[in-house]
Amino acid sequence: MSIFGNIMSSIFGHAKAQTTQAAPGASGKTSGPAPSSAGGKKTSPETTGAGSTAYATAPTTAQPEVDVEAVLAQLASQNKEKLDWRRSIVDLMKLLKLDSGLSTRKELAKELHYAGDANDTAAMNVWLHKQVMAKLAENGGKVPDSLKV
Repeated sequence: MSIFGNIMSSIFGHAKAQTTQAAPGASGKTSGPAPSSAGGKKTSPETTGAGSTAYATAPTTAQPEVDVEAVLAQLASQNKEKLDWRRSIVDLMKLLKLDSGLSTRKELAKELHYAGDANDTAAMNVWLHKQVMAKLAENGGKVPDSLKV
């Protein structure tokens, strides 16, 4: 899986866990049949449910929007280390328990088509954070404008 895929999977996975905890007894199958029966689409309830790969293969309209800021704020509140995830790609990755090393960030920059100098890590890191937030928004995440700039 790509590095961005790991970031997205971690955030969306935590959102699913929070939803499940917030609504015990509710399952992805309760809301799943509605898209299948309304319009005769070829989507099955298993695909439209909140499965771990649904966001990667289904259109973003087939899944509920994930409040990225809320998920990350919740994770930060449970973390003993004070991380500046709102501005730092390194801290964001640490919060998600992902490798935040330079080689990983350079690989992420390559994935996201960074055109700048990868040796200027400060500029690259700022760009990476903005791009990750923008890409999360493009893929079904609700990301406030303050995190995209």
